[in-house]
Formats: sequence, structure tokens, C-alpha cells
Amino acid sequence: MGRRYGRRRPWVLRGITLELPRGALVRIEGGNGGGKSTLLRLLAGIDAPTEGRITGRPPRTGYVPERFPAALPLTAASYLTHLGRVHGLPRAEAARRAADRLERFGAAAYARTPMVELSKGSSQKVAVAQALLAEPGLLVLDEAWTGLDAPARAELDRAVAERTAAGGTVVFVDHDPRRLAGAADAHHRIEGGTLVPGSVTAGPRVRIHAVGPPGGPLPPGPGVAPAPGGGVLLTVDAEHSDALLRELLTARPPWHIRTVEELR
Repeated sequence: MGRRYGRRRPWVLRGITLELPRGALVRIEGGNGGGKSTLLRLLAGIDAPTEGRITGRPPRTGYVPERFPAALPLTAASYLTHLGRVHGLPRAEAARRAADRLERFGAAAYARTPMVELSKGSSQKVAVAQALLAEPGLLVLDEAWTGLDAPARAELDRAVAERTAAGGTVVFVDHDPRRLAGAADAHHRIEGGTLVPGSVTAGPRVRIHAVGPPGGPLPPGPGVAPAPGGGVLLTVDAEHSDALLRELLTARPPWHIRTVEELR
């Protein structure tokens, strides 16, 4: 349950080679019906390639399909809790995360509402919540912002930043060219079932786990996310990491640096 998503007839994709580094944000572009959703389904493991192979997929993958099947015989909370159990979470933890994700995206009031009764916007919030439920190492978003209200769209932007800052990879398609503008590490395009490599700005990146003074402001930037256990995770290009570390260590009062990790 939760993985049989309805869709159009898939495109045949040929000759595609794509590497997805840890901590990268990758945008896939292309015309309507050109094969973007087919590629995303393959990346997410929903479909399997008839030729070639996909290797190195993280154990936990989150996926928001272009069309989410809202007509499921479950309430929003029970659906998310069930998926949490599928991911291997204990029941209590699955229920806690389900409630947390619904609250985060402004859908807590619909926790006990049957999925079939949800509006399109509320159903989309559940779709996003289920993709983030298990803190995936690979997050695949197919028009995930469509149908969300402004606060939920902003929250999804923050969730994307959190995933990449934590070393996860995010691949997304969106009709709005302004979506996460300036944040993507790579842009690729699908044309006629073939991947046309685009601009790639991602080089080596560094993730810094830092703890600031109580009440101090967070450093700005798309690569800032809360860290488990306190502090923040800061993800920057390796060439800028020394400058950021100097800034943190010379602040008054200074930040405490817990770990510095290079991402490949």
C-alpha cells in the first residue's frame, strides 16, 4: 500500500547515465509528457528498468508522485502510521512521526479524516508527509509543490534544505522555474526520452555540525538545517568552508564546531 501510484503510459528512456551525489539538489526539466515522471519513478524504485541498472540507491527513499491516490480506505494518520511501519519504524514512533509531519504541513486537523474525503490540497500535504516520514536518503519530488498553500510550499522548501544538509539527495521536477532558484546543484533536461546533461555546479561539499550561542541567529543560506541532538547542519561548497568556519569560530560569542565532514 502506498506504492501503486496511477500514471500515464510511461515513456521509453534510452541511453541515460546520471550520477546523484550525496547532499545534492538536482532539477530535472523538460516538456510535458517528455519522460520526466518516468525517470523519477525509476530513480525512486517504483518502476524497474528493462535494460541497464540503477545502483547505490539509499535504503530509504521518499517519493511524491505527480498524481497521489487519495482514495485510500484509511485516515490520513493511519495511512502515514502504516507506511512508517513499512519502513521499519516501531508503531509508537511511526504514529509520532505521522502526527509530526501532519502538524508541520498544516494538516493536523485532518489526521482522522478518511483519505477519500480530503481536498486536493490536503491530500497533497499527506503525500509530502509520507515522503518525509522515514528521513529518506533519496527524496524524489514530482510536482510536489502543486496544490499546496503558501505556508506548506515554504515548509517543503525547508524540508528539502534539511535533507540535503543532512547528506541526502533530492531530485525534483516542478513547472515553476523559480522553484528553489539558485539552490539546485545540477539541472538536467529530458528530451524525447533521452537525458540531455545540463549545468552542474556541484563540486565537493562540506557539512558542518555547529552549535551556536543560546538565542543566536542562524547563519543564512539554503544549506542550513536543524541537527539531531541540537545545533545546525551547514552544507557549503568545499571552497567556501574555510571562510564559514572562520566566521563561526571568530563570532562573539563563538560557535562550537562538533564535526566537519566532506560529502562526495
